[in-house]
Amino acid sequence: MTKKERYQFVIDYFEKHMPVAETELTYDNPFELLVAVILSAQCTDKRVNMTTPDIFKRYPTAQKMSKATFDDLFPLIKSISYPNNKTKHLIGMAQMLMEQFNGEVPMTVEELIKLPGVGRKTANVITSVIDAQPNMAVDTHVFRVSKRLALVSEKASTPLAVEKELIKYIPKELIHKAHHWLILHGRYTCLARNPKCAECGLKEMCKYYKEENT
Repeated sequence: MTKKERYQFVIDYFEKHMPVAETELTYDNPFELLVAVILSAQCTDKRVNMTTPDIFKRYPTAQKMSKATFDDLFPLIKSISYPNNKTKHLIGMAQMLMEQFNGEVPMTVEELIKLPGVGRKTANVITSVIDAQPNMAVDTHVFRVSKRLALVSEKASTPLAVEKELIKYIPKELIHKAHHWLILHGRYTCLARNPKCAECGLKEMCKYYKEENT
């Protein structure tokens, strides 16, 4: 199977079995999504979704959050991983949105990564989810699944290298959706420790499955 055929097999499978693929973070606008994604670093979406309603109720806009103190915001975040850093990041992010972007969330990766707490992965999530831009955020699930399915080469050892290979082969108009396909497949089927290979429709072309069963 050529790499092109491998990608087509995966795309065909997900288009049939996961026609709707979206973020599991709860949000109503770009600012809320940005807050949620910053909080989601090394934390489950489920935990973030339990935390954000109180945050959004008290700080619904960048303007409101920019005026928060550490002691105001920290109690709302303390159940999340790395609450100290994330509290500082959220306040700094909101202040920069007010100072440089008129309180609006910018929609380019280059602008977003200037914000505290926002790296390339977060910026890719924001632009692909909100604006359907062809940006591929590579988290631990995307990294693992793309490696196991041999969508990317062995030498692709960093998230950026994996991102570049994926966007090279996935049709531009599907990249924002493929991001969620890979994440959700990794979250619920292709688990890190005990992947559910028996119920996976991709196992016949999966490099990991063949190696584990030969």
